[in-house]
Amino acid sequence: MNPARILVVDDDPHARDLLKRLLGMLGEVTQASDPKMAAARMAEEGPFDLVFTDMAMPNAGDGLLVLHEVRAHLPDTPVIVVTAFGNIEGALDSIQQGAFDYLSKPFDVDAIMRVARRALEQKRLVEENRSLRKQVDRGAMVGRSPGLLEVYKQVARAAATSVPVLITGETGTGKEMVARALHRRSPRSTGSFIPVDCGAISESLMESELFGHARGSFTGATGARRGLFEEAHGGTLFLDEIGDVGPKVQAQLLRALQEGEIRRVGESAPVKVDVRVVAATNKDLKARVAEGLFREDLLYRLDVVHLHLPPLRERREDIAALVEHFAALHARGGVAPVVAGEAMARLTAYDWPGNVRQLENVVARALALNVTGVLGPQDFPEPIGDAPKKLIGLAGDMPSLAELSRRYAAHVLQHVGGNKSEAARLLGVDRKTLYKLLEAQEPEE
Repeated sequence: MNPARILVVDDDPHARDLLKRLLGMLGEVTQASDPKMAAARMAEEGPFDLVFTDMAMPNAGDGLLVLHEVRAHLPDTPVIVVTAFGNIEGALDSIQQGAFDYLSKPFDVDAIMRVARRALEQKRLVEENRSLRKQVDRGAMVGRSPGLLEVYKQVARAAATSVPVLITGETGTGKEMVARALHRRSPRSTGSFIPVDCGAISESLMESELFGHARGSFTGATGARRGLFEEAHGGTLFLDEIGDVGPKVQAQLLRALQEGEIRRVGESAPVKVDVRVVAATNKDLKARVAEGLFREDLLYRLDVVHLHLPPLRERREDIAALVEHFAALHARGGVAPVVAGEAMARLTAYDWPGNVRQLENVVARALALNVTGVLGPQDFPEPIGDAPKKLIGLAGDMPSLAELSRRYAAHVLQHVGGNKSEAARLLGVDRKTLYKLLEAQEPEE
């Protein structure tokens, strides 16, 4: 974790120096002598994780100015107000206006450190929750096709149990997304979800990675280490690309599923584990059993509940919803772009060998390079954007550039609730140009 960045605002240099010495144990401390300098520090030196500000700075301004500046530009950054003994009312006002806490002078060293650590922990939790929400949004199961609706039903039923689940489907269909959905909806949701890419770990390392090892059990084992089965105790272990696991680890996985226990490499004593195993593969495991490459008894243990994810080409009716979802997820400035009808038709017609993962990457790339706010066929790479019209039965939606600009301007205006100044700011134009864009019409034949 990076050291915290803390801003101290006080017109008293002795107070600033004292806070810098104390808070320096928690991270990097920047000083400012008044609200104006504090605003400059925030603008020039980037975001801060925590702000301490004096409440009353007679020759410089009010600490509430600092509070308002932080709330406006760094809403997740906690602000701790420092007040003189006789100014508690002002401190309480600051709490009502969003301050995290207040401290009175003369300073209590223990109180300063205690409140600062609590504030930084809150900041960390806010950022962690935002990151988790993004992951959930990114992994949202989007679509209403019959095949996907059946998957929804099976996930809902299986989530309530702890039996192993095998998820099959082509690369990029969202197998890990479904595994996470199973975990989130299960009684184990408060436990850990541990994903393992079995195809990316060599056979020699897989045993230690999954089951742990004792000190000195092999060259380089300088200390004992818990494996991922133990890390996932009480939660879910997701074994992606299970078909790539070798015979030795297959035998150990079978024992873990049958007995509910594992043995660390170099130890003889078993360790009990309470783990739900969800496995996934893009291979035909029955064919691998027939070839002698996968244990039949392990397949039976893994395949208690079977979820199959259809490829994107078999649920084309979901593509438009997925495009809109990914466009909103990757939109710049919070405004999702308009996708022209021809572009959407060609996206829907494409077979997507990389499935949902490929679609997201293509939409994200198009947004990164597009400056108009309207995605057309030219924004997508071959062969997607160059698919012949006759293959997709286009209705001939080929609006002019002026009309596309008008549509996007109207879209942005609707997004900001009709606020023309805000719409102009997001579009990077003045209000006069915005009016011209909104008034643009298709030229007459």
